[in-house]
Amino acid sequence: MSKIRVTKEFRFEMAHALYGYDGPCKNIHGHSYRLSVCIIGEINHQTNHPKNGMVLDFTYLKEIVKSKIIDEFDHTLVLNGGSPHKKFVEKENIFEKVILVNYQPTCENLLVDFVNKIKPELPENMRLHHLCLSETSTSCAEWYAADNMQ
Repeated sequence: MSKIRVTKEFRFEMAHALYGYDGPCKNIHGHSYRLSVCIIGEINHQTNHPKNGMVLDFTYLKEIVKSKIIDEFDHTLVLNGGSPHKKFVEKENIFEKVILVNYQPTCENLLVDFVNKIKPELPENMRLHHLCLSETSTSCAEWYAADNMQ
């Protein structure tokens, strides 16, 4: 038996503002995000199975991430629902797609949210190995399952 890691990369556009932050990111601004999702499992060696030779069909991983992350967050303004931004967004109703989250929408917190959305969707015989969320070409946050064992 061999454990194999399979990774797929996704891209989406999203805006956010960091309420209470002491720099320019306190203002609404956007990023071209890149999300890498890596799962680990064993190769299917069932000769007559349509997924023979695969750990996980990339199409299946794409469907999970698209439905749980991309469709929800792409071209969206994400704000901390506990901040005063909530009142502005509700009152003005000028944005079509706004998500109010219960956390500061930093790259790090978004990553934890994404982990919690993806993990339950994976088949039982595989697990999430790591995620990497890049919000710029030089900055990313990473989550590793091994770092989060309890």
